Amino acid sequence: MLIDTHAHLYLDEFKEDLTTVLDNAKLIGVNKILFPAINSKHTADMVALQNKYPNQIYLMAGLHPAYVSPETMEEELQHVFDNLNKLNVKAVGEIGIDLYWEKNFLKQQQQAFKTQIKWAKEKKLPIVIHCRDSFNEVFEILEEEKDSNLKGVLHCFSGNEEEAKKAITYNLKLGIGGVVTFKNGKIADFLERIDLSHLVLETDSPYLAPVPFRGKRNESAYLNYVVEKLCTIYKKTPTEIAQITSSNAEEIFNLG
Repeated sequence: MLIDTHAHLYLDEFKEDLTTVLDNAKLIGVNKILFPAINSKHTADMVALQNKYPNQIYLMAGLHPAYVSPETMEEELQHVFDNLNKLNVKAVGEIGIDLYWEKNFLKQQQQAFKTQIKWAKEKKLPIVIHCRDSFNEVFEILEEEKDSNLKGVLHCFSGNEEEAKKAITYNLKLGIGGVVTFKNGKIADFLERIDLSHLVLETDSPYLAPVPFRGKRNESAYLNYVVEKLCTIYKKTPTEIAQITSSNAEEIFNLG
């Protein structure tokens, strides 16, 4: 069994063939898929799909940092808070700091990140962190919030070995997806020195499709290509990779 810990299958890219996408995922063993939230616009679609596929789809609640703005932040955070109290969510995410798409609202992103971390710890939920061009800023806040209730996943990990090991000190798993198959992805160069107990698998569908589909729409069935690359890196069988990473995901997201 494989678990896709991060997929946006509720977006328009899957409107026409979602049933096929989910069936294809099951055929290669992806029986559980977690939906990270972006903002309030997509909540209804996420909930509808979870209701339709209750044994395959699991939800998160959160405000993506690229959607943080002074005009809407208070309303969007209230929406997250409400969902944490009325929906069966498995994590607070995706949250964090993005200085690639949006550099003007760093202060607001920091505030939203801290607020959502506090809610996650209060509810003993993991966090799923979006970190783009912002490792220092993310680690600064994690250092402030570090305690026994802080846990989660550093989504779409693309940092260096030092950053990987630092993330682990905050009780975070590393989300490994299509980037590990890229020639310029770099993480494949050192990943063997990170124990498999610290990894979970993800696709970030429809984004970041692995080789040989790079540049095309990603989907959960392509998790197989991530597994193949990890087999090469760790010298383990697909079954071993699946068992270890799925066990990690079940533990962190309480999916057992």
